[in-house]
Amino acid sequence: MDRTTAAPLRVGLVGYGLAGSVFHAPLISATDGLVLDTIVTSNEERREQARAEFPGVRFADAPDDLWSQASYADELDLVVIASPNRTHVPLATAALTAGLPVVVDKPLAGTAAEARELAALAAGRGLLLSVFQNRRWDNDFLTLRKLIADGRLGDIQRFESRFERWRPQLKGGWRESGDPSEIGGLLYDLGSHIVDQALVLFGPAVRVYAESDARRPGARADDDTFLAITHANGVRSHLYASATTAQLGPRFRVLGSAAGYVKHGLDPQEAALRAGARPATTAHWGEEPESLWGRVGAGESPLTGGGSPVPTLPGDYPAYYAGITKALREGGQPPVTAEQAAATLEVIEAARTSARDGVTVQL
Repeated sequence: MDRTTAAPLRVGLVGYGLAGSVFHAPLISATDGLVLDTIVTSNEERREQARAEFPGVRFADAPDDLWSQASYADELDLVVIASPNRTHVPLATAALTAGLPVVVDKPLAGTAAEARELAALAAGRGLLLSVFQNRRWDNDFLTLRKLIADGRLGDIQRFESRFERWRPQLKGGWRESGDPSEIGGLLYDLGSHIVDQALVLFGPAVRVYAESDARRPGARADDDTFLAITHANGVRSHLYASATTAQLGPRFRVLGSAAGYVKHGLDPQEAALRAGARPATTAHWGEEPESLWGRVGAGESPLTGGGSPVPTLPGDYPAYYAGITKALREGGQPPVTAEQAAATLEVIEAARTSARDGVTVQL
C-alpha cells in the first residue's frame, strides 16, 4: 500500500486492555494522518467501550484476521500490538512477515536476542518496527533533557530515577505471574521505562548491578527492584522500580558538577488518559501546576525551598505517534527503534542475572 499519499493511514490495534484502551487508541485517534480502523478483541464489554468512543471502528476476533483476511490486510498501514507481553514476539513476527509495519508496546520481547531478530526481520523487509516508550515524552524527562542540553547542571555524575508506587495488595493477572513465559514483573514493566530513559540520556551501559525482590504476600514476580548502571561515559544511574514503597521518593534526583535537579511527582498524562481526557480536546495538555515544578540548585535542600524552581515543560505523548506517521510517510527512523529496545532488554537481562547470582554483570 502506498503510504506516501495524503489519505489517512489506517491502524489495526491488537488488544483493548489497559495499554490499548488507555494509551494507544486515544493517542492514535488524536494523531493527524492516522485513523483507528480495526480493534482486535473478542470481549463484548470492551467492544462496547470502544464503540462508544470510536464510532465506526471495525472489530476482529483474532490477531491473525488482520493479516490473513483481505478485508483487513489490504487496507491497513500499521499494526499496533498492545496484547500481553508473551504475545509480542509471535504477533510482531506474523505481522512483519505479512508485510505490515508494526508498533509494539514495551517490552518488545523477553530477550535482547529476540528483539534483534525482529529488527533484522523488519529491516530485511523494509518495514517500520518501533516500540512504544511513551515516557520519553514525560514532562519531567523533557525538562531534564533540556537542562542537560543547556549545561545548567554541568557534567552529570549521578542520575537517580524512581518509579515507585504503594500497592501493598496483589491485583492478580499475568503481570504478577511468576511464569517466565509471561514476561511479567516490574523489571520488565516499569523497568523498561526507567532503563530506556537512562540509556537515552547517558548512552550505553557497560556494567549492571541489581537487587530484586518479591515482597508482597503471595507475590511470584519481582515487585521491588533496584538497578545500578555504569555508563560508558562514566555517569552512574541508580534506578528504582517498586510497588511496595510506603513513602515515595523524588521522581528524579540528578547531580552534576555545577548543580543538581530534584523533581517530585509523576507526569499527569497517564492519569488524564485514565480519567477520559483526550489531547485534542483538553486545554493545556500535559501541563502541571507550578507547585510541582522541580528545583535546580547547589548546596540547598529543595524541601526547604532551596534552589530555583524550573518550569516543567508540557508532557507530549502525542509526539510518539506523530513521529510514527512521519516515518511511515517519509521514511527514516521511527521515534523509538527496535535496536534501542534491544539495548534496554540487554540491561534488564543483566539485572536479572545480577539479582539472581549476587554479582555485577559486565556488558
